[in-house]
Amino acid sequence: MARIVHPSYIKQSIVDKVIARRGRLHAFPALDPTKTALVVVDLDTGTVTRVDDEIRAFVPQINELTQVLREAGGTVAWVTTPISKASKRFQAIYGDQLAIMYEAEGVREGKARAVWHELETKTDDIHAVKQSASAFSPGKCNLHEQLQARGIESILIVGAVTNVCCEASARDASELEYEVTLISDCMWGHKDGQHEATLATFFRNYGDVRPCADAIKLIQTQNSRDVL
Repeated sequence: MARIVHPSYIKQSIVDKVIARRGRLHAFPALDPTKTALVVVDLDTGTVTRVDDEIRAFVPQINELTQVLREAGGTVAWVTTPISKASKRFQAIYGDQLAIMYEAEGVREGKARAVWHELETKTDDIHAVKQSASAFSPGKCNLHEQLQARGIESILIVGAVTNVCCEASARDASELEYEVTLISDCMWGHKDGQHEATLATFFRNYGDVRPCADAIKLIQTQNSRDVL
C-alpha cells in the first residue's frame, strides 16, 4: 500500500503515525462554510513591511481564500496587536529596542493598527484587537465572543508569526473546541525549522494543516453540495 504524503510536506514518519492512529490523513475531512471563519493574524502594515516579499507573496492566496469563503457564507476575521506600552515581561524577552519599535507602531494611526492595504477587507468582516500572543486568550481579545455570535465552529488560520501568535491562537482555539486548520502556505514563521515544527506539532496533536488550494477546494466542494 502506497504511503500517503501530506500536501504541506509534513515529515513522512509523523504522517504515518497519525494515519495509523486515526485511519485518515485529515482530522477534519469536511467543514460547513457557513460555520467557518478565516482568522487573519497580525498581517498589519508594520509586520508586512518588515518581512516584505515573503508575506506579500501569499497575499493573493489569502485574498482568494477570503473571497471563496465569503461567497460560501463564511466569515473573515482580522486580528491586530497594537502595543501601547510594552510590559516588563515583553521587554525582558524581546529587549528594549524591539519594545520601543512596537510601541511606536502601536500609537494611534500607527502601523500595527492597520491591516496591510493589499488585503481585501469588507465592511461586514470581524475586526479584533488582541493584547497577547493568542487571539483566544480570555480577557485579552473579544474574537471568541464575536465568532460565537455568528455560530462559528471551524477556523482557518493564516498570518504571522507561525510559531508565535498563529500557534498560540490556534492552540487556544482548539482548547475552546473549534475545529482549527492551519493554512500552511499562507503563514510566515521564523527560520531554523520553527515554521515547519509548528505545522507538524499542530497536525499531530491539536488540529489540521492544509495548503490554501486544499482549503479552497474543501469549501467549494461543500458549497456545491449544499447548492445541489
